Amino acid sequence: MLGALLKNLLSRGSGPVLARAAFDAGVDESSRGEHAAAAESFERARALDSSNAEYHYLAGLSHLRLGRLELARSCCQSAIGQDPTISGPRMLLSQMEMPGLFYTELLSRIQGHLRPRTYLEVGVETGETLCLVLPETRAIGIDPNPILRYTLSPRTTLHAMTSDAYFAGHDVQAELGGMPIELAFIDGMHHFEFALRDFINIEKNCTSRSTILIHDCYPFDRFTAERERHAEFWSGDIWRLMLALKKYRPDLQLHTVAAAPTGLGVARGLDPQSRILEEKFDQIVRESLALDYSVLDTDKAGKLSLYPNDWEKIKAILQ
Repeated sequence: MLGALLKNLLSRGSGPVLARAAFDAGVDESSRGEHAAAAESFERARALDSSNAEYHYLAGLSHLRLGRLELARSCCQSAIGQDPTISGPRMLLSQMEMPGLFYTELLSRIQGHLRPRTYLEVGVETGETLCLVLPETRAIGIDPNPILRYTLSPRTTLHAMTSDAYFAGHDVQAELGGMPIELAFIDGMHHFEFALRDFINIEKNCTSRSTILIHDCYPFDRFTAERERHAEFWSGDIWRLMLALKKYRPDLQLHTVAAAPTGLGVARGLDPQSRILEEKFDQIVRESLALDYSVLDTDKAGKLSLYPNDWEKIKAILQ
């Protein structure tokens, strides 16, 4: 009788209604840890209503939990095909393609390994990464509109302003007790030229032993690497910074650790006396903005210096 009822509903154009019922069943099964049953329910939902990106995504998530990697990839790609703005599938795919420490975990591990006396972060937002500094570290955070959701160390000073305004009006090393920046993290405006200016201003206040970390150096795809934001998952065109640094500063030791979701750039061998980037800033910006994303189509990993997300290997480039 139930089968006849379902056929009757379908004949009356009730596919979306049945799809929602299957979706609700999948959510319930997933909450109980019944991932095989949830995968079946979500697969049923997406078969009945293939235009719903969330159905594809949750089917992919269930398959991933069951270790069905190819099915998970296929479902996530289908979800993106139905709705390019959906974020969950890209997050899953990025973690599948770049396994290992997530970028926030890697930041914490680097903090513990280097134990910097001083730290500067551009782009604080909620404080999720600024709160990772060690208790003994003197830290500076810069963000024009911070919305803190994490508790910061008492030794951290937060400046609610743009990084350009901060560097123009503050003596960084004086604020750090007369010490240079030993570790910095750039995660501000997701536009290349802003990140380049931040790099220039930070390097001036470093030593040759300092480290600059740069988020979003390995974009997921063209859609999320555009200068205009179209979705929550967005890295902007920071990928251009890695290309520019490799061209104009071959003296730097540059790597992009394959840490999900969008890579973590590591710059070592800094030279606070170098003025090449500053003197050629306009030229670099013109050249970089003229590059199309397709420049990465051949050997994206090589051009962006992708490096294994293996902690023992990462420690080697931090020496």
